[in-house]
Amino acid sequence: MNKSSAKSYPLLFLVPAGIIYVTLFLIPTLASLGFSMTRWTLAAATFTGLDNFAMFFSEPSLNIGLRNTLIYAVMTSVSKVVLGFLLAVLLTSSLRTKNALRAVIFFPTLVSTIAVGIIFSHLLHPSMGAVNQGLALVGIQGPNWLGDPHFALVSVALVDVWKGVGTALVIFVAGILAIPPTYYEALAIDGGSSWHKLVHLTLPLSWPATSAVILLSFIGGLRSFDLVWAMTGGGPGFATDLVASIIYKQYQAGFYGLATAGNVILVLLVLALALPLQKLLSLREVDL
Repeated sequence: MNKSSAKSYPLLFLVPAGIIYVTLFLIPTLASLGFSMTRWTLAAATFTGLDNFAMFFSEPSLNIGLRNTLIYAVMTSVSKVVLGFLLAVLLTSSLRTKNALRAVIFFPTLVSTIAVGIIFSHLLHPSMGAVNQGLALVGIQGPNWLGDPHFALVSVALVDVWKGVGTALVIFVAGILAIPPTYYEALAIDGGSSWHKLVHLTLPLSWPATSAVILLSFIGGLRSFDLVWAMTGGGPGFATDLVASIIYKQYQAGFYGLATAGNVILVLLVLALALPLQKLLSLREVDL
């Protein structure tokens, strides 16, 4: 094998992944961008320029959808970060049942999101749901969790946190276990308490895990659709409508080009928010 062949040989291993990337990601992305500027059906397409984008931005419920999407993304990501970190600290301690508890907390992430949405829509039913029936036993009248605009979005967000905190837990556990034990030993010799270990070692040195959870949870919240649709369908009214559910409603109505333009806008929105957030988070990373 000559020198040039030796250099190109490792690159050949990238060819299968490159073919998959181009076929399943790059081509559909470019096709979506093209279809977003047309009025199309399965039979034909008519070029309309940027009309679909203008129509999507004039959608009456878009302002509500954007607000709900940002609120939902912030609520779910903050909750997963805080709860996931606290659980990870607990489940990396000397607790005997920590392995079993890790499995229990991670299990909901393996369940279908649609199934979770359907189950909780029944559990949160105002009269027949187990949640309100349980509250009634202690003399508390539970609200209409999914039918009241003041509770609906928060209720769906809490279910999202319950389902997704297991992923955050796994990332945090990996980040905490990667911290060299000698750091803790040195702090113990200096008389540091458990609080000092948490604040001065665990919290700053697990920042790469924290930033990963923040970014993944925030992007997931911006793109969320299936859980919201399974639990509320965007209702009551527009109380839980997200950008993704507005796009889906356009598909349902047969406005395929308009819905495709909405998808492009959603991708740009995610990039516009996620890239600066990633840059900001990377500035705080600490080398071990």
